[in-house]
Amino acid sequence: MASSKQYLDFIMDQCAGAGDVACKAMMGEYILYCQGKIVGGVYDDRFLVKITPASLAMMPDAPREIPYEGAKEMLLVEDVDDRDFLAALLPAVADELPMPKNRQKGRK
Repeated sequence: MASSKQYLDFIMDQCAGAGDVACKAMMGEYILYCQGKIVGGVYDDRFLVKITPASLAMMPDAPREIPYEGAKEMLLVEDVDDRDFLAALLPAVADELPMPKNRQKGRK
């Protein structure tokens, strides 16, 4: 089941306070970026974030869910109505992730 554009719009609005947040559509789902790093996504109308020390500390009881078959577990963000929490969570997760490697154009 693909995520709805309405749910994505809601999540993006809720995360506006996190600063540099963007999304990219990918196979009916949406990848969320913060500070240019993939921090999570919207999968089957669920907001999931990567498991990092910060996300575990901020959501110690969060359920672990798999976004799609074959993927690594992520944490389900249950309190999507708390804008202040999301504004703190996404940058904290991004700060613990490495910068993505630059992809070279024309690379095979």
